[in-house]
Amino acid sequence: MNKSIKYLPYAAWSLGLVVSALAIIVWGQTFAWHLSVVNSYLFFPVLGLLAFSLMWTHYMIAFARRLTGSDVPLKNYFRYTGYVVLLAIVFHPGILIYQRFRDGYGLPPGSYESYVAPMVKWVTLLGTVSLFVFLAFEFKRFFGDKSWWKYVANASDVAMLAIFYHGLRLGDQLHSGWYKYVWYFYGLTLITAIIYKYISQSKNREVGSVG
Repeated sequence: MNKSIKYLPYAAWSLGLVVSALAIIVWGQTFAWHLSVVNSYLFFPVLGLLAFSLMWTHYMIAFARRLTGSDVPLKNYFRYTGYVVLLAIVFHPGILIYQRFRDGYGLPPGSYESYVAPMVKWVTLLGTVSLFVFLAFEFKRFFGDKSWWKYVANASDVAMLAIFYHGLRLGDQLHSGWYKYVWYFYGLTLITAIIYKYISQSKNREVGSVG
């Protein structure tokens, strides 16, 4: 086994730790690490950053495996980081919804619309739709072998791109500073990985039809 492939699990966990650390660092910098001032409105953004960052690592690992032809088991990485992602994508909007309701702004979509600038109200919808797509993907264990499941997987790719744009437009941490360039890097590599995925699938179908 190629040594670079052998160490892929270590690279995966290292990448997950790095992107998580970057998300937490930029989040803390927005309030100068004065944790005493943190409330629901300051806390919920870091969950979105963590969720997207860890999902991005899933795409990068899958990309690396396709490039190297690796079959090294990474089940534990996907499982445990998947739990973190699931909790984060639920509580990221959940905390905001709860706090807006508690502050007397009602429920979504009205509570969202009163929280953001008028020209980006529609961007909040991207986040909501993407959330339902990601939650649907959690049913893979039950329906992953169905012929129609590929459409759910394709929808997840679109949802990832939507979340990238959602964060770019609404995330305070992405409006300026060093993390904006990290986010652009995530977006560029994500697009590359998705394109390569579909190219690989197309080639595999061609080989299968020839065979």
